Amino acid sequence: MTELSPTAGKNSQDIQGDEKLSPRKAPSICSTRYGIAFIVHLCNFITMAQNIIINITMIAMVNSTNHQPSFNDSTEGLPVNSFGDPNNSPKSLPARAPVYDWNPQIQGIIFSAINYGMILTLAPSGYLAGRVGTKRVVGAALLGSSLLVLFTPLAADFGLVFLIATRILQGMSLGLGYGGQFAIWERWSPPHERSQLCGISVSGILLGTCIAILLGGIISQTLGWPFVFYIFGGFGCICFLLWCVLVYDDPVTHPWINITEKEYIISSLAQQVSSTKQPLPIKAMVRSLPIWSMCVCCFSHQWLINIIIIYAPTYISSVFNIDIRNSGFLSALPFIIAWVICLLGSYLADFLLTKNFRLVTVRKIATVLGNLPSSTFLLVLPYAASNYIIAVSLLTLSCGLGMLCQPGVYINALDIAPRHSSFLMGASRAFAQISAVLAPTVSGFLLSQDPEFGWRNVFSLSFVINTLGLIFYLIFGKADVQDWAKERKLTHL
Repeated sequence: MTELSPTAGKNSQDIQGDEKLSPRKAPSICSTRYGIAFIVHLCNFITMAQNIIINITMIAMVNSTNHQPSFNDSTEGLPVNSFGDPNNSPKSLPARAPVYDWNPQIQGIIFSAINYGMILTLAPSGYLAGRVGTKRVVGAALLGSSLLVLFTPLAADFGLVFLIATRILQGMSLGLGYGGQFAIWERWSPPHERSQLCGISVSGILLGTCIAILLGGIISQTLGWPFVFYIFGGFGCICFLLWCVLVYDDPVTHPWINITEKEYIISSLAQQVSSTKQPLPIKAMVRSLPIWSMCVCCFSHQWLINIIIIYAPTYISSVFNIDIRNSGFLSALPFIIAWVICLLGSYLADFLLTKNFRLVTVRKIATVLGNLPSSTFLLVLPYAASNYIIAVSLLTLSCGLGMLCQPGVYINALDIAPRHSSFLMGASRAFAQISAVLAPTVSGFLLSQDPEFGWRNVFSLSFVINTLGLIFYLIFGKADVQDWAKERKLTHL
């Protein structure tokens, strides 16, 4: 991968996290860097849809009258179904759509298998992308995930072991894609535009969730559940071709970029992007409190998000005897709101930087707004048991406002260690992904031990964990480039 020229930023400033950033001309949405962001958005859209479609098709894949996964069995991100109540499953599934005798425990294993694969590859994916290029790593991840999704119906026919192995491999591919994509912003995102570019790209995850929920059940009912995998897998292969043609690792190697835009990006990053590949300062990273604060806050926030996605719909169903999964739109509504808030919050963060707000202030404001209101709404959810509309509104707002963390703690690695941000962003997400395994296990235990106050205990624990992680970040979080992350220069005697 061609490196950015170290002389290109001769007249540029060394932008530090706590320095005031000067106003600049508003970026063009038609610029090449924003085109890259939309392509990454599309890739996140399809990979997230591929991630959750088995949760939607599961009700059509099993033939038991008690096939709804219990709340302690699934650690997957979105245990929803498109038909709602198991007893209301379609009476006549399309011909040649096989069904399987999987009990809730087996379904939970199938759902959770993908998380174990993701944990294995999230951290090394960032480092790998920084070394060989985001184009290769994410491209391979997108193609691998798409092919595995296409193979899923056949794997299910071969047996449970083959299906679980396919899910683990798919998780490894998704981990490569999720963790490796951020390396591209080391060389494409001017400091003033990082929040917007990262926000546009990551918001594809939310849109993919919406579309999968809305279309997965319809496709499963009309064509059969295998076609859900065929359609989303095939679309992923098309996205892979677009990725190979349109995405380049840096502006220098891009053949169609405007020369003015190329010079602007290179000059704005001249003091942040290294002209040579440098080894990872692992010891310094392990001793860095700003990095630990970032990892802990990401973990606590992901705990909150997992509780919202997995347990809040189950709580609404158990309290009001209304399964909100009966309505595809109602199930997708929280993610639609989250998609809009993610985009608006990212724009607002960059706007504040142009108004001379300190970078560390903007990052912490976004993190507070993405953590505290969401966990508070979830905390008061059990006390709104008398009103269904209020409860669903609290759930929707909690999920939506949580995305304000995206222009906050989730891109903080680009500020404190831009030369190693790809590895740090992958590592922090791998650390946070542990919550996808722990949160359902701990919450399921609380619910089984105390049927009367179990829900309050689950939501209260989520609030405590989220608040402690937020406080740790507010105390130790930084936004200036750390000394160990600056380029090392050799001194010739």
